[in-house]
Amino acid sequence: MQSIVEKNLLQIQEDIAPYKPNIIAVTKYFDESAIIEAYNAGLRNFAESRVIEAIKKIENLPTEIRNNSKFHFIGHLQTNKVKKAVEAFDYIHSVDSLKLAKVISDESKILGKIQKVFLEVNVADEQQKYGFSKEEIFSLFPMLKELDGIEIVGLMSMTPLGASAQEQDELFSEMADIKKNLEKTFGCECKEMSMGMSQDYKEAVKYGATMLRIGRKLFN
Repeated sequence: MQSIVEKNLLQIQEDIAPYKPNIIAVTKYFDESAIIEAYNAGLRNFAESRVIEAIKKIENLPTEIRNNSKFHFIGHLQTNKVKKAVEAFDYIHSVDSLKLAKVISDESKILGKIQKVFLEVNVADEQQKYGFSKEEIFSLFPMLKELDGIEIVGLMSMTPLGASAQEQDELFSEMADIKKNLEKTFGCECKEMSMGMSQDYKEAVKYGATMLRIGRKLFN
């Protein structure tokens, strides 16, 4: 019999066809059994937002799942948790300041690792949200790309809760423009776009999202 996650995953894939972004199962509100169920449904990317709780969860997973999965950190990362985050996660989506990027780079070099990161852009200019402003992402990018302990794989953003479909479209379109202008200005490639969650993934894929962060829509 089809599991809830399998059923929901098929619906999501149908919703976003013909696009084929990576679907990241956001498991921060669920225990190891949800990760196992999602893995059995075919997913291999899992996201958490609390470092210590995530490490315990990952350690409790079967070896096969640990070895064949990618783990993504998507919450606000405090500098005192960076070492543990770099040890545990394949990707950090929430690099929201030059200071944090420098700390991640330094810890990565100590561990002999190049940490894959996304630069978080506060595209809606929400006061209560973290992330680089639209101006900062351009003024600080030359310094960010010189940090040799990190690899900037792309950009990350979140639309405000309750945003209308039109507002979502405008913000995702703006993110696509920021990506294009960064690549043109600095001669770099931002391969990945981490944007789109349970409430707005259908809009996100139209504007180049390559990674969707989905929790509620998968597990409920």
